[in-house]
Amino acid sequence: MAGEDRNGTVVQLNRKPEVHGEHGLPKIPVPTFRVLRSGVEGDFNRYRTEEKHRDPDMAVLLLPFEVISALNREGWPVRPGDLGENLTTSGLPNDEFRPSRKVRVGSVVLEVSKPCTPCDNLFLLPYIGTSRGPEFLRTTLGRRGWYCRVVEEGVVRTGDPVRFEPE
Repeated sequence: MAGEDRNGTVVQLNRKPEVHGEHGLPKIPVPTFRVLRSGVEGDFNRYRTEEKHRDPDMAVLLLPFEVISALNREGWPVRPGDLGENLTTSGLPNDEFRPSRKVRVGSVVLEVSKPCTPCDNLFLLPYIGTSRGPEFLRTTLGRRGWYCRVVEEGVVRTGDPVRFEPE
């Protein structure tokens, strides 16, 4: 199947601890983190926690760097971590991700559960704001990343290999 023999790389790992009164964007780059079934250790996602009751299908958010590059070419100065992703990867195209597809990231195995829908929290990014917010939400529809459930826990490091598992 397409993409199974393709290898990618972890470009950046991102997380943000819970800070009273703050939203989770942008996430802060870190060199390594532990991925548990409940999600990235030390990361807090208010929406997932408070609205979705820690939905395991939303444990990790993955975004291909190719999406960020495309947004940059379109005039949006998005950086890794800005869209709230935990894993910024390179080498596996966005259009090859789909629900039920398994992705190995270092020693961790994730299963893609659903696309991440753009939300109003993106208005908080300094280059978006309320005036450009609706346009950015339309622009990122289908390109905000992929929520994943954790199949196998482990530690992930920047530079780790990323690949689709055989189906």
